[in-house]
Amino acid sequence: MWSRSRWWPATLAGQFLVLQLSVLLAVVAVASVVSVQQSDADFRETRGARLRAEAESMANIRLVRKAYIRDDVVGNRVSLTSYTQRVRNNLQASGVYLTDPTGVVQVSSDFVGRGQRVDLGSSTVQQGRPWTGDVDDFGERAIAAHVPVLDNEGDLVGISVVTQSYPSLAERARGVLPDLLTFAGLGLGLGAAGSFLLSRLIRRRTRGLEPAAIAALADQREALLHSIREGVVAVAEDGTVTVLSDSARELIGLEPGPAGDVVGRNVDELDLDAAVRDLLADDAEIRDHVVVLADRVLVVNRNPVVEGSRRVASVTTLRDRTELLALQSELSARESITNTLRAQTHEFHNQLHTISGLVQLGEYDEVSRLVGTLSRRRAEISDAVTARVEDPAVAALLIAKTSLASERGVELRVSDGSDLPRLDPESSTDVGTVLGNLVDNAVDASVSVGGTGVEVELGLDDGAVRLAVADTGPGVPSEVLSEIFRRGWSSKAPTVEGRGVGLALVQVVCERRGGEVVVRAGADDTGAVFEARLPGVEVG
Repeated sequence: MWSRSRWWPATLAGQFLVLQLSVLLAVVAVASVVSVQQSDADFRETRGARLRAEAESMANIRLVRKAYIRDDVVGNRVSLTSYTQRVRNNLQASGVYLTDPTGVVQVSSDFVGRGQRVDLGSSTVQQGRPWTGDVDDFGERAIAAHVPVLDNEGDLVGISVVTQSYPSLAERARGVLPDLLTFAGLGLGLGAAGSFLLSRLIRRRTRGLEPAAIAALADQREALLHSIREGVVAVAEDGTVTVLSDSARELIGLEPGPAGDVVGRNVDELDLDAAVRDLLADDAEIRDHVVVLADRVLVVNRNPVVEGSRRVASVTTLRDRTELLALQSELSARESITNTLRAQTHEFHNQLHTISGLVQLGEYDEVSRLVGTLSRRRAEISDAVTARVEDPAVAALLIAKTSLASERGVELRVSDGSDLPRLDPESSTDVGTVLGNLVDNAVDASVSVGGTGVEVELGLDDGAVRLAVADTGPGVPSEVLSEIFRRGWSSKAPTVEGRGVGLALVQVVCERRGGEVVVRAGADDTGAVFEARLPGVEVG
């Protein structure tokens, strides 16, 4: 139950109990001081009034006035002393004195101070006005009442003094101790019960974790957030950022600095790209959503945090797929070339078998005509493409795709309006990736319904490549227009290597360059037309 510090309990209930007892002791100490001060004030107020009343009575009694008027106080000392003793006993006072106008004691109830001067302090009695206040009663702190004794002409002839010593600290403590003990006991009981209930409530809210476990969990979370490469951002229901990892700060483009300068602020207050701000502010669930931010390609997943039946926050993870995209784009181009070469190899095998058979039959004229036909057809395809596409990589891709489409019974045409100059290597690669994927999809769509044609249009407009691929397939239903560019979506049967990569890759390449790709219905609502725009192109 107790921690290594021995005096500090390890359990939450024990810590609350110690804190409650500490507060209770402090309250008792303050209450004790206040009670003592209050008892002094009460004593001064109640006793002072009574002392003053007795002093006024003594100053006006005939025995005292007669002795002072005749200036025969000493002669009447015995009777006056007896009188002051009765007053002292009746009042339970500390001292009763009759003095001359200067304060020298002439009569004392207990013979103390006779011939000595009483402490007048700030008394106004010598001005003929009664006074009550604190004095030094021959070595003891006391409250005193001073009342003037006046002759028939109103002149001061003596002073009536009644004093009462303040009770000792022990006496005052005995007066307030029972109440303080009752208060302390009641407070201790309530504090213990409150500590127990509060600790149970907090343990329930903290999933039964003790403070040490909570601290360790927080330390581990901080270490985890600083170490993982994926970005993690948690946003509360009101839009406040509650968790931000170092990787997330870098990926979403926030200035370097401690996470604390972002945590606790609203998403709308952060200097973020509009697309990222919308992603973080929303709490709907998303899976593998691709976002292009500056020169980065991010794959975003967002999960809502539900407590009971209410969504209280959302957790967004960010993965940097920039390098993977470049590799995937390159692999896509290699795969397209491989498929094209495979198709051409199959076509060449068939043609070589035909030529071999004709040679064995001795039909040399027929061999010559066949070779001429094949050469002319290959030249027509190359000329049709190179006349409109000057970039060698894009032209080679179209020539190869033409042969591949022809093998599947589809005619791939480059529109008469196409005009694409030679491009810089990076732009040429991106155009090839986009064009290759769109042509492959168009050929597949056309073959699926017996279509026979795919048309490609290419052009350069204000530093941006515009390309359109029209097929004679079934078209794209309106209800899936928002889904076709999502990674993993495909209208084809799933395969081991996966589907739904081509169009997602096309969208990412276009968006990374600041462009876009859209789809619309073809002419007469037949087939589909995919239009892509890739800005930032340099003519090579």
